[in-house]
Amino acid sequence: MHIPDGYLSPATCGTMYAISLPLWVRAGVVIRKTFTQRTVPTLALLSAFSFLIMMFNVPVPGGTTAHAVGGTLIAILLGPWAALIGESLALVVQAVFFGDGGITAIGANCFNMGFVLPFVGYFVYRVISWRSQLGARRRWIGAAIGAYVGINMAALVAAIEFGIQPYLFHTATGAPLYCPYGLTQTIPAMLFAHSLIAGPVEAVITGGVVAFLGKYHPEVFKLNPYERSEG
Repeated sequence: MHIPDGYLSPATCGTMYAISLPLWVRAGVVIRKTFTQRTVPTLALLSAFSFLIMMFNVPVPGGTTAHAVGGTLIAILLGPWAALIGESLALVVQAVFFGDGGITAIGANCFNMGFVLPFVGYFVYRVISWRSQLGARRRWIGAAIGAYVGINMAALVAAIEFGIQPYLFHTATGAPLYCPYGLTQTIPAMLFAHSLIAGPVEAVITGGVVAFLGKYHPEVFKLNPYERSEG
C-alpha cells in the first residue's frame, strides 16, 4: 500500500501533506494529555512491530504493494490518535532509510495507513465490542473484523488517489503524467489484493493478539485512554 514517488502529482502530494498536518498536530495534543510513563514505551514497541510487518510486501499491479499494517491493533491498545503517531513514525523511517514509500508521498501514506486504517478499524471494533468485558469473545472478534475493514478502507482510499491521477494530470495528447492506471484498474487491483491477502493476515494478527491479551493480560487495554475513561 506504500505509494512510491512519481505516482502522485505534486499537487496531490501537497494536498495530502496539508490534510495530514492538522491530524498530526491533533494527535500530538491528545498524546500529551493522555499518555503515561508506561504508554510511551508501549507505543514505541507497537510502532516497531508495525514497521516489521509492513516490510513483508506483496507486489500489486499499479506500482504499489499489499501488506499487513497493525494500525487497528495500536488503536485498540493505545487509542486511534496514538496509532496515527505510531504508524507515521514507522512510515517515515521506511521511506527515508529503506525507500519503502516515497518521500513526497509520506503525507498520503500516513493519511491512508495512519489515519483512515486505525480510525475505521477502531470504530468497527468499538461498535462490535461495546459494553463487553475486557476478555470477552466480542473483543477479539471485533478486533479482527475492524482490522479487516480498516485495511481495506485504507486500500480503497489509496486506490482512489492513484486512480484519479490520469484523469487530472496528463499531456495535451492524453498521456498520463503520473500513475497511468485509472479508477477502473486501481480499485479492483487494490481491493482484490487486500481483501484476499493483506486483510485476512491483518485480521488474524489483530484478533490473535487481542484474544491473547484479553485472556492473560486484560489490564493492558487500560492503557487506551478511552478504556480508562469508561472505568
